Order: sequence, then structure tokens, then C-alpha cells
Amino acid sequence: MDYSSLGINQEVDIQDNMELEVDLLLEGVFRLSGFDFRQYNRASINRRIFYRMKMDNIPTITRLLEKIVHEESYLYQILNDFSINVTEMFRNPSFFRAFREEVVPLLKQYNEIRIWHAGCATGEEVYSMAILLEEEGLKDKAVIYATDMNENVLEKASKGAFPLHKMQAYTKNYMLAGGTNAFSEYYKTDHQFAYFHPNLLKNIIFAQHNLVTDQSFNEFHVIVCRNVLIYFNPTLQNQVHQLFYESLSKNGFIGLGDKETLSFVEVMSKYQELVGAERIYQKVY
Repeated sequence: MDYSSLGINQEVDIQDNMELEVDLLLEGVFRLSGFDFRQYNRASINRRIFYRMKMDNIPTITRLLEKIVHEESYLYQILNDFSINVTEMFRNPSFFRAFREEVVPLLKQYNEIRIWHAGCATGEEVYSMAILLEEEGLKDKAVIYATDMNENVLEKASKGAFPLHKMQAYTKNYMLAGGTNAFSEYYKTDHQFAYFHPNLLKNIIFAQHNLVTDQSFNEFHVIVCRNVLIYFNPTLQNQVHQLFYESLSKNGFIGLGDKETLSFVEVMSKYQELVGAERIYQKVY
């Protein structure tokens, strides 16, 4: 039979088959682990899949799925591949400066402060917030809930140890963010790591939480979730923003990443821009 007479384009077929394979892979990961990546940005997921295939010389996505099904350790490898762990201390310093100048004066009116760092990865921004709160005299009445879906990165975050070679860049970020002390006062070092003082951990709670499948677990005055939602498709972004809205207290604040915005999500009308350039918004009703 001459299939060309049916108008079938081979390149389109190949693309459709690849999308089917990815669908099956993500369904398999969900059924085996409970972690749902089916509504993640597909381009980002594809990059991680092809990276793993190249690293381990796996010829097809279907073969990758077979390894996930039959090798439990390989499932954990894929979960780590899919987890987004890009972060640094005082990342985008202007965000932290704006938070210090515009949000902190309002928080000082509160008797207690609950902050949720969602998708905290290895915790650099959590420690940044703890330092900022200490310098502003708020640390003792604040609790920071730092969550991520990846237990491995949470374990690293809870240790408060970061590569020593990164401290020069982190110090620059700290100063640009409005830091008021010598950054080196907050950690001690050996030949390899900088260890942040345990006092900074006093009011930080690290816990596993999956933004895709888990519900709200408290009411927060501040939610920080920066450059995580860019990896979700629009449907999932709306779902997570609804979760954040329901989790925020009256007049609460949400801080997003520099590549994110509330402009196209369903809850947009329920917020006002506090510092629009830094993606800091306040819940108005």
C-alpha cells in the first residue's frame, strides 16, 4: 500500500511517536513513584530525558522506560534528573533588596511571621532569607517552612554547607541585596565548604512537599517560589497559583522569579503589584 497517498508525513509520525513515548514514560514514573511530571513544560522534560539517554547510551525512550520499570535505583535517578535544583544565595539581589525595603517594614507590624519557600532546592535562598530576617530583627518571630519534592536536596539544605568556591559570588550578591554586615560572619570554613551557623537553622523547618499533588499545610504571610513555575505548563501553573492563593493570609505577599508573572493566571485580579519589577505581589482579597 502506498501510504504517501494518505498524506502521512514521516517526520510528523516520528514526532508523534516520540511524544507518545514521553507520555508513557511520565505515566510510568507517576505510577511507580507518585511524582507527577505529566504537566511539566514538555521542552524542559525532553531535555532532561535526552540528557540521561546520552549519558547512559540508551537508544530509545521506550528502553529508558524499561529501565525505570525494572530498576528501582534508575527510577530514583530519573526523579533526580527531573527535579529542578538551580539556585544560589541572594539570587537576583535586587529581589532581596526590594523585599528588605518594601515588604519587611510591613512584616514588622506582625506578631508572628510564617514564610513558605516552595521548591527550595538545596536551600541557598532559604538561608538568604534567614540572614535578611536576622538583620532586620525579625528572625525570632518568624518561621520559615522550606519545602521541595526532592528528599535528597532537602537533606543537603538542612546541613547548611555550601561549596567554598561559591562564597565570593555569594558575598557580592549579599552586598547588592543590601546586606548590613560582613557576609563571612555567618559561616565558618574548611578547605572545601562554608558551614553556615546553626543559629540560622533555629526557625527553619525543612519538609517534603510536592506542589503538583500535595495540598496546603498552613496559612502563610509570605510565599516565595522563584523560577519554579516556568517548568510547568499553563494548566499546572494555574493549579499551583490557586494553592498559593489559598495558602496566603489576608494581605499576604508572594515573590516569584524574574521570568515569571501573575499577568496570565486566573488569580491575577486577587493581587496587586507591590514591586512589579521584582515580581513581588500582595494579596488584596
